[in-house]
Amino acid sequence: MIKIQRVITVGQPVGAVFSYLADFETTNEWDPGTVRTTRIAGSGGVGTTYRNVSRFAGRETELEYTAVELREPGLLRFRGENKTVTAHDTIRLEPIASGGTELTYRAEFVFKGVARWLAPLLRRQFSKLGDDAARQLRAVLQ
Repeated sequence: MIKIQRVITVGQPVGAVFSYLADFETTNEWDPGTVRTTRIAGSGGVGTTYRNVSRFAGRETELEYTAVELREPGLLRFRGENKTVTAHDTIRLEPIASGGTELTYRAEFVFKGVARWLAPLLRRQFSKLGDDAARQLRAVLQ
């Protein structure tokens, strides 16, 4: 398993950040690995599914993500899966005194089959992906 976690502070209030991130299609704007994310079923709440095409290590891969928990104002959980990996994304939001939000983004990747043997070789790339996502989140939520 590979885990990445980043904590950032953004200028938007917690409610606005929650609303923005609850729509997983916004990964098009803040996730640097995302080529495109499209909603395939649901109305945007728990159970909504998304098709996410990402580029990682020079290859495109497709995952189907599901919104598994959207607890306003401070908790969002999404689960993505394909034949080689299951991803669990958890975002926690806390209001801060300035009126902004402290955002904790945690992603866990559990590899399947032969891919699980390659996972240790990918840690550095996943760390960079976490850094880039934090930078983009900060930019779009200021």
